[in-house]
Amino acid sequence: VMNVIGNNIALSLGMVGALSIVRFRTAVKDPRDTAYIFWAIAVGICCGVSDYFIAVTGSLVIFAFLLVFGVLKDGERVLVIVRLKDSKGAGTVKETVESFLDKKVSLLVENISADSNDGELIFECAGAALTNAQNTKGALSETLSSIESVGKVSVVRQEDEVHQ
Repeated sequence: VMNVIGNNIALSLGMVGALSIVRFRTAVKDPRDTAYIFWAIAVGICCGVSDYFIAVTGSLVIFAFLLVFGVLKDGERVLVIVRLKDSKGAGTVKETVESFLDKKVSLLVENISADSNDGELIFECAGAALTNAQNTKGALSETLSSIESVGKVSVVRQEDEVHQ
């Protein structure tokens, strides 16, 4: 974009105006979406000043960048929420989840109530790790439900798409 603008003051003011118009009405969850939006603006400016070489070269570089980071994307994250009837079983639940997912899990939240005997544990793992473990070992929710101190197990998968 800087090569296209060069020393043209009118073009630089137009660029500032174009970029100030960009307003995201929804939260952009993926950085690749943001890169695509600014790439489209830059290509539009390049084509507007008839600098097609920079538009094509920049498009190829950005395409390669988006392609590489699309392949390297970590994938969906999964939350495993375990509600305990008896907080004394929290250690057993932690060990069971870690062994089930081959330690590819992190404990995000541990709520143990002091006045009552219940509690809640929330784990996060990659969707692929959970799917692989369930293909070989069975359902995680059934494994955890067999523990006496577990009251309820919820597995939550986040989708980036919004359905209306």
